[in-house]
Amino acid sequence: MSKKIVVITGSPRKAGNSFAMTDAFIQAAQAKGHTVARFDAAMMKIGGCRACETCFKTGKACSFDDDFNTIAPAILEADVVVFTMPVYWYSIPAQIKGVIDRIYSLVVGGKDVAGKECALIACCEEEDKTVLDGVRIPIQRSAALLQWKMAGEVLVTGVLNPGDVDNTDGCRQAAALAANL
Repeated sequence: MSKKIVVITGSPRKAGNSFAMTDAFIQAAQAKGHTVARFDAAMMKIGGCRACETCFKTGKACSFDDDFNTIAPAILEADVVVFTMPVYWYSIPAQIKGVIDRIYSLVVGGKDVAGKECALIACCEEEDKTVLDGVRIPIQRSAALLQWKMAGEVLVTGVLNPGDVDNTDGCRQAAALAANL
């Protein structure tokens, strides 16, 4: 069954390791017949949530009009939402955090988002896999709150410089994740 997949990236490095895994995921997903929409949050103008509670009052997800309002309709239509990112200082990079926080507008706006699948593709410099907890746990908890099923995670350690992921099985894991959707 073909699915609509939204991929949201959080790295500002187009030639970085998380982008390489993202590309492998997208190629595998498209090869399986899925439709993929990609949003590179670091290259977009997306601010944080202002907690104004005026979501969808203007007809758009957020009253403060920025590029999140381009992503929101795609999330609403998606069967699967995939977040990809590196770990920055043991946490979610600011470049994607605004998107994650603004998903709140879908809840406040009364949109039915339950039943989607969610996946995470992330990497970090350190070898200690617990370093990825700073992105893994918030994504898992957010998925649970939204009633999304975690479809899988690709968590790769020991990558810093562009191309380091080529010395791991990260791209293979990302492609396998897509193949299993």
